[in-house]
Amino acid sequence: MSIQTRRGEDGETLVISIEGRFDFSTHQAFRDAYEHGEPGVRNYIVDLSSTTYLDSSALGMLLLLRDFAGGDSARISIENCNSDVRRILSISNFEQLFAIR
Repeated sequence: MSIQTRRGEDGETLVISIEGRFDFSTHQAFRDAYEHGEPGVRNYIVDLSSTTYLDSSALGMLLLLRDFAGGDSARISIENCNSDVRRILSISNFEQLFAIR
């Protein structure tokens, strides 16, 4: 499990990449990735290209990010999901809350 962050080229986007399992064991590292970041972040991308597993605690963590980023006005996209992860997000109706690409 590894969580990496980087700023997007526009300077206003924070990209959070999750490698391996996205579950409760990543809770603190995921929160640290966005809560202790630099000021000026307006957009968030959660890159799941290297994520192999996602559970209900990960869904909760995504909701916490959404609240932190402004709730209904939050600009968060979840990108590069494999088919299993995408299915979980779909079953949970997360496409209503996030841009899933």
